[in-house]
Amino acid sequence: MSENKDPHVAESGDSGVESVKFVYDFTEGNRDLKDLLGGKGANLAEMTNLGLPVPPGFTITTEACKTYLDSGDEPAALRDEASAHLDALEGKMGKKLGQADDPLLVSVRSGAKFSMPGMMDTVLNIGLSDKSVQGLAKQAGDDRFAWDSYRRLIQMFGKTVLGVEGELFEDALEAAKHTKKVAVDTDLEAADLKKLVTKFKKIVKTEAGRDFPQDPREQMDLAIHAVFDSWNTDRAKLYRRQERIPHDLGTAVNVCSMVFGNLGPDSGTGVAFTRDPASGHEGVYGDYLQNAQGEDVVAGIRNTVALADLEQIDKKSYDQLMQIMKTLENHYRDLCDIEFTIERGQLWMLQTRVGKRTAGAAFRIATQLVDQGLIDEAEALQRVNGAQLAQLMFPRFDASAAEGGKMSQIGRGIAASPGAAVGKAVFDSYTAVKWSRSGEKVILVRRETNPDDLDGMIAAEGILTSRGGKTSHAAVVARGMGKTCVCGAEELEVDTKRRRMTVTGGHVVEEGDVISIDGSSGKVYLGEVPVVPSPVVEYFEGRMHAGADDADELVEAVHRIMAFADRKRRLRVRANADNAEDALRARRFGAQGIGLCRTEHMFLGDRRELVERLILADTDAEREESLKELLPLQKQDFVQLFEAMDGLPVTVRLLDPPLHEFLPDITELSVRVALAEAREDPHENELRLLQAVHRLHEQNPMLGLRGVRLGLVIPGLFTMQVRAIAEAAAERKNAKGDPRAEIMIPLVGTVQELEIVRDEAEQVIAEVREQTGVDLKLALGTMIELPRAALTAGQLAEAAEFFSFGTNDLTQTVWGFSRDDVEASFFTAYLEKGIFGVSPFETIDRDGVGKLVRDAVQAGRETRPDLKLGVCGEHGGDPESVHFFHEVGLDYVSCSPFRIPVARLEAGRAASSSQGSDHR
Repeated sequence: MSENKDPHVAESGDSGVESVKFVYDFTEGNRDLKDLLGGKGANLAEMTNLGLPVPPGFTITTEACKTYLDSGDEPAALRDEASAHLDALEGKMGKKLGQADDPLLVSVRSGAKFSMPGMMDTVLNIGLSDKSVQGLAKQAGDDRFAWDSYRRLIQMFGKTVLGVEGELFEDALEAAKHTKKVAVDTDLEAADLKKLVTKFKKIVKTEAGRDFPQDPREQMDLAIHAVFDSWNTDRAKLYRRQERIPHDLGTAVNVCSMVFGNLGPDSGTGVAFTRDPASGHEGVYGDYLQNAQGEDVVAGIRNTVALADLEQIDKKSYDQLMQIMKTLENHYRDLCDIEFTIERGQLWMLQTRVGKRTAGAAFRIATQLVDQGLIDEAEALQRVNGAQLAQLMFPRFDASAAEGGKMSQIGRGIAASPGAAVGKAVFDSYTAVKWSRSGEKVILVRRETNPDDLDGMIAAEGILTSRGGKTSHAAVVARGMGKTCVCGAEELEVDTKRRRMTVTGGHVVEEGDVISIDGSSGKVYLGEVPVVPSPVVEYFEGRMHAGADDADELVEAVHRIMAFADRKRRLRVRANADNAEDALRARRFGAQGIGLCRTEHMFLGDRRELVERLILADTDAEREESLKELLPLQKQDFVQLFEAMDGLPVTVRLLDPPLHEFLPDITELSVRVALAEAREDPHENELRLLQAVHRLHEQNPMLGLRGVRLGLVIPGLFTMQVRAIAEAAAERKNAKGDPRAEIMIPLVGTVQELEIVRDEAEQVIAEVREQTGVDLKLALGTMIELPRAALTAGQLAEAAEFFSFGTNDLTQTVWGFSRDDVEASFFTAYLEKGIFGVSPFETIDRDGVGKLVRDAVQAGRETRPDLKLGVCGEHGGDPESVHFFHEVGLDYVSCSPFRIPVARLEAGRAASSSQGSDHR
């Protein structure tokens, strides 16, 4: 056989013709084949290679899924390949699938490249039938176990494969417990479960229009197709949009021989983490449930015991699990999430993956692993991201208010995902979404969540459940989304049908009542708990020092990661700031200058009247008088800004917005004029303003008289601003300061516009230099925010010393979007239809806007090799966009002060060559 360069390709027969390989035994794969085998299949293969106890099985590839989804039918070769692997599995196990006297049973489980907890389908116990259930009972010596396994199969198969409403099975199970007068399903006896199987089969017949299939191979094939189909369920697509997972990956399918945790008290199932996924602390973390199958733990239907309790229940299995956890963490060099089953004292590993973790845990674990010598600084940067850092900067509850008796604590559960969330209690996902869209903040309250609750979980500020633990569906999904979550608050009696919950003491919380949940402590409060700044923000503000004795350990971890990033990054990070207060805060947050000072913000408030007089000026003398009054005010603004940013560059954008934005609203003004006329009051000024508003009215002001066009049409406007900048710089120099002003001309479309304004600016700067005797060096450049500017960047670079990409307006003009209109009208539909993976105003559109930026960078630097290049749109603080700007060779990004730490971190990550782990 010739060497296969591609593991997806195999030789076919003696002809040497290569064919696509669709099925892999667990002994054939490895963790590097996630694209092909999915995360679950690749990691099952990796554990098999490590010699860990993994039940035998095989994986059907993502390529088979993609073929099935594209064509509506499985690949022609798949059935024969699956049959060959099933035969091999049967040979290994010494029994046939569904064999009447001693059945081989298998699970069919999804497994995409990126973890999508609970979003796709799983069916356990495939191979059971009316005949083989008898054989299973005989072999196990346990009738109850056999009938419990059979009812689970019919329930899962009915819901997942045949589309039967899951509540019908749940209601039948609850009725059986009610009849028996027991609280949990483990108290049902074999006879009860046998009756339940009969009831479940009737439900299937009635709802699906067919009998539950008795042929085990039909069960397996239908389950495989159902897993393929689950890739395109609404909940799976919604989750992928939320987590930015590509829609074209498909899912693999894992067929694994069953091991049983529901054989009695010496059996069980659990989920373990090699470190605490909520805090990052080392130790024994996880949940265990005796006499149960895996879905019982994740669903949160029965409350679990802590994993540490397993040591008392089954010390041999516990010790073996601890050793395996250590092996896996050292092998993967990361926090591992593990699913396991114990069958009559025998431990089996069912899954491992790099575990999802909270933002705080991510920072702590990254630094811990560096200290342990498992990873280096570059890899540590890949283990965290800007979104996690932003989450750590959110406010937290004020402990003095929460604990000081000012707030009513109504319950406490498990701190599953940290954060402070306040909102109105809602009891179903539909209401959560509906109220959220109306602007209400909501907390989704459920007994336990399931994958169908995803849209409500996304809409809510936080999630509260009365059942489940740290590994329940609610906890795992909330941690992945960075959403506050409290689980297993058992003292809360949640009644979803009556839309209320009853708390200890009998108090009732109705839908719409405000509650607060603390995902760091697990505490639940009635009413709105006040919030205080997070310790991470206090650190960036300089009010908390990482090395201090009382420093928060999380602050220490953030400090170290930020130091790693600052050492690695090439991109400098500036701030969008318009006043000294914002500039000083930006500097504390690590800004290396101002990339955008919007001078229009200096014309608001009391100064609006001066701008109105400028607009209403009928003569040159009146206009010059208005500009003369504005000059000292502008100059003082710049003096304060240059002082705050002393020694760092400050890019000042000359006036950009249309003048009508400084005038009263046309409707409001018309009413004022009409009322004045009706009362016969003097209204000459209002009338002149109204006439000016009509005169300046534009159908599309974004593309009208604004930016450089204002400077060309209104004499003296831009030269006044340039003079104010130059005089402020001279004053700071005389005060022994180090002002580094850069003047940016907005909305340029042609080099002739730029040359005219530049020449006038240089003349003014020369006059100030002459008048003050101060040697001034002010850089002159332009914003690139129109497609034509990007396309003619080579020409513009002849007249500009720097470019700053205004990607907000560039996105609008490239797409033909008015942002204020389109985001409210049709963006949601575009996102739902997959036209956008994410809004182009949130993350740079690499193929369109990004191509213009890339081409403009190249053309500009060909003309002027020392051209300074930056970006000042809010994309400058978006994590994914920062990576793009690093790739195309910009010198800096600029963003709002609060996003500066995020930009610093992402710039470091972009510069780091390590690929790292992907925790999606």
